[in-house]
Amino acid sequence: MEKNLEIKKNLISVYGLTDVNFEQIQNNGISLTTIAHQLSQFSLGITKTVIEKPATITDGIVNLSEKEKNFYTSYFDEKKDQYSLEKFVPASGAASRMFSFLSEFLLEYNGEIESLNTYIKRNNNISLATFIQNINKFPFYKVVYHRLKEKYADFDSWKQDAKNEYFIKILLDTNEFNYANKLKGILPFHDYGSEVLTPIEEHIKEAVNYCFSNLKAKLHFTISGEHDNDFKKIALKSESKSIHITFSEQLKNTDTIAVDHNNMPFCDAESHIIFKPGGHGALIYNLNQINSDIVFIKNIDNVSQKNNDEITRCKKSLAGYLMFLQNQIFNYLTLLYNKEFKNKDLNIIQNFIQNILNIEISKDFNKSDVAHQKMSLIAILNKPIRVCGMVKNENEPGGGPFWVKESSGKKSLQIVEFSQIDSQNISQVELFKSSTHFNPVDLVCGLKNYKGEKFNLLDFVDNNSGFIVEKSKNGIAYKAYELPGLWNGAMANWISIFVEVPLYTFNPVKTVNDLLKPNHQM
Repeated sequence: MEKNLEIKKNLISVYGLTDVNFEQIQNNGISLTTIAHQLSQFSLGITKTVIEKPATITDGIVNLSEKEKNFYTSYFDEKKDQYSLEKFVPASGAASRMFSFLSEFLLEYNGEIESLNTYIKRNNNISLATFIQNINKFPFYKVVYHRLKEKYADFDSWKQDAKNEYFIKILLDTNEFNYANKLKGILPFHDYGSEVLTPIEEHIKEAVNYCFSNLKAKLHFTISGEHDNDFKKIALKSESKSIHITFSEQLKNTDTIAVDHNNMPFCDAESHIIFKPGGHGALIYNLNQINSDIVFIKNIDNVSQKNNDEITRCKKSLAGYLMFLQNQIFNYLTLLYNKEFKNKDLNIIQNFIQNILNIEISKDFNKSDVAHQKMSLIAILNKPIRVCGMVKNENEPGGGPFWVKESSGKKSLQIVEFSQIDSQNISQVELFKSSTHFNPVDLVCGLKNYKGEKFNLLDFVDNNSGFIVEKSKNGIAYKAYELPGLWNGAMANWISIFVEVPLYTFNPVKTVNDLLKPNHQM
């Protein structure tokens, strides 16, 4: 109470917060300590991640042989009913960026002045040209075309430019399909002829293939309250005795404070503080509510119409590898806590940690007594574990696997985004660009300890590794704080294993034209 009073006084004197602001903070369920920490991050700046080198095959990334993949796949199939499995899908992302180039086209194009072809050439708009040339290959083509004919009786007699323009108009019209304002998860992605499936339905199909134990497949979607009815309606069509689906929204108390260019709280005309969603890092709180033993994590837009058997095998091998390693970790922890522990076991466990888990042990480890060594090894091993699939880098935007230098001076394996490094440091930028692999968000996570108790995942977050992003509201620039990313700082203190996975397992849809790629077409 005394500490809170002191923080409150500081927030009033330094930042000018009012009783109305404190009421806002309380209503959002945010602690004053959290608000003070976020404001200090703007003033002090986020500590930049220091890359030592990219993780590569044989140096941080495991490349499983075919024999090993078969072994871990079989291991998973044999052991899976001893575990509760669940698939966790961040699914609150809107589709606005998917259609941004089409939205820009509608704002700029005047069909009375120039033809579509002239417009495309003048603007070198390859994306628009690709969309129009392949318009009949999109999974929503039939339903949009049907609506155009329904709305305009003479539509078939129109010139082709007008047909294409109005196809895009009705696709994005807020009173029609309104696709740019919907969640990605509810859009049509794959046309199978007899049915068109959304990402939600594809994820459910996938889960039945590799996330099925004890006669049940469990899925959890994180969604946005604005669209939850549409989302749930599609998802719950697939629910049955063998498919259990749950949902959660990003918690209000994970919203973060915004500031102006002077790092003072950014307020509206009524002097109310502007709070923004804390980014995907806020989902560590949602994940922390999951009670399953092993959880698969995959983004909502990463689904495929092909290679399903191969993708299933890949997921099973990752999960089997996690189960195998976790079993070894649990055995070692049990041994470390056992009174009959023998000193010779220290070397075995130490070698496992360094050579299999790729975790660096303190240089002073061998100088300390046995009791201290045991406690050091327990501290290293008694953590949640994740096995992260990594694909070969093909210049996709996003993070990758790196060896980073921690504040303690030790190296550790982390997934790093470009925004986490010092972009003014040429050597750091070059190291980032030299990464051989990319993080496709393909994780299998073990959430419980060797006693079967659930970890509190919030204990393993690096709270100093968030992001500061530039935004604007009504033409006024401001800065927002994003929480440490779900697979970045939010899992920074987990045991992290990186495994190379085939490129066909990574099929994101960042723009609508990605739906034309082979893995999204029959």
